[in-house]
Amino acid sequence: MFSLKEYSQEIFATGILILALISLRIIIAKLIRNYAKTTHLFEHRTNLVIKYVHLLMNTLFIISLIVIWGVETKDIFITVSSITTVIGVAMFAQWSILSNVTSGMILFFSFPFRIGDTIKIHDKDFPIEAEIEDISAFHVNLRTKEGERIIYPNNLLLQKGISILPIYHQEEKEFVD
Repeated sequence: MFSLKEYSQEIFATGILILALISLRIIIAKLIRNYAKTTHLFEHRTNLVIKYVHLLMNTLFIISLIVIWGVETKDIFITVSSITTVIGVAMFAQWSILSNVTSGMILFFSFPFRIGDTIKIHDKDFPIEAEIEDISAFHVNLRTKEGERIIYPNNLLLQKGISILPIYHQEEKEFVD
């Protein structure tokens, strides 16, 4: 029969872990939002980064629960290796998705360019000069002077040379960064 006294340490540790997870989620979300405000980043990009960080935290939470409740190491190894194999095959087939999400996170925190900037992508075969309309988790929406809309993968933005072109105000006849 199940006894609360028998599992009191595990229940107490689980309660503390849940409180820590909730507290950390709130604190980290506030820190990311404050960072986004000071760097003038858009809210939907901020929410995307918060979602990814929460996913990582939830994964660590589940691993911690497994450790607290003393699941056999052999069972954990079998489960993890099975899941890793399935994920590995899926990611190998879709490596660009993971690459683009990772690049999106790097672009969020390093922000070499922002929405509204006009950039020139130095690609030998297909050079592009366009204004950034939106930056999402997987790609950047660009608009050329001719009105053409280009969807450009985030991982290529980190691989190609990019120039951020200055904004030229006609009435002031000067360049502004």
